[in-house]
Amino acid sequence: MLLDTASLYFRAYFGVPDSVRAPDGTPVNAVRGLLDFIDRLVKDHHPDHLVACMDADWRPHWRVELIPSYKAHRVAGERPEGPDEEEVPDTLSPQVPVIEAVLDALGIARVGVAGYEADDVIGTYTARAAGPVDIVTGDRDLYQLVDDARGIRVLYPVKGVGTLSLTDEAALREKYGVDGRGYADLALLRGDPSDGLPGVPGIGEKTAAKLLAEFGDLAGIRAAVDDPGAKLTPSQRKRLTEAASYLDVAPKVVRVAGDVPLPDVATALPRAPRDAAALDELAARWGLGGSLQRLLTTLTA
Repeated sequence: MLLDTASLYFRAYFGVPDSVRAPDGTPVNAVRGLLDFIDRLVKDHHPDHLVACMDADWRPHWRVELIPSYKAHRVAGERPEGPDEEEVPDTLSPQVPVIEAVLDALGIARVGVAGYEADDVIGTYTARAAGPVDIVTGDRDLYQLVDDARGIRVLYPVKGVGTLSLTDEAALREKYGVDGRGYADLALLRGDPSDGLPGVPGIGEKTAAKLLAEFGDLAGIRAAVDDPGAKLTPSQRKRLTEAASYLDVAPKVVRVAGDVPLPDVATALPRAPRDAAALDELAARWGLGGSLQRLLTTLTA
């Protein structure tokens, strides 16, 4: 089981009231919400391995070089060295180090790699997996990894942190008209304002799905543009031609990496805390109460 951790703690932050606070009055709604979420996931799905995948760089320079608008609207401040500062709610930012410390004390693998997003870490673990994989994320970009033959599916939170939508290839075909391999092409054609991806003007989701059904993939669509006999309307041909420079670079930006240099860490689900003393201290300082105790009970069971 691979967690898109930032996606999940954002969900927890907005799904759990900020009246959930530590003894000193600091909000810990994201911390406790994430612990409750992990507890529910372990209880319901019984993973053998669990990795909390992190954004070491939420807006990698190599993606921005190709498409400068990539996530540009989320930048709170530019840094000459290292990742740009992301716009994050004031009361969430201080909770992130607490989340990291609690995961480490529990012994839950936490992996981020410099220059890459959590999506890329997830993509690489998925590429290397010998067995089934559940990806837990609120980010539709990871639908591109869904693969029924390999048992790779996405668990997508649809209400707070308690209700999940299981996404397999049948669900993708029903909703988007593509399978996992086709989802990245669909996404880059239609664009995604939330990620600053312009897409091809005039090519929406339904048109993109029809083009992919007709020509197979992005390469097939681009070949059709150069084929006078291909079944493209004049406006589609014009729009795709004018978007050629975008389509040259968009696949590298939209498709998650599968070759990230992952660290050698133990990913087995812990049955006891790695550092019980540190965990006790964190629980007392931040008032983690029932959320942490429930997860510990589930892990030791």
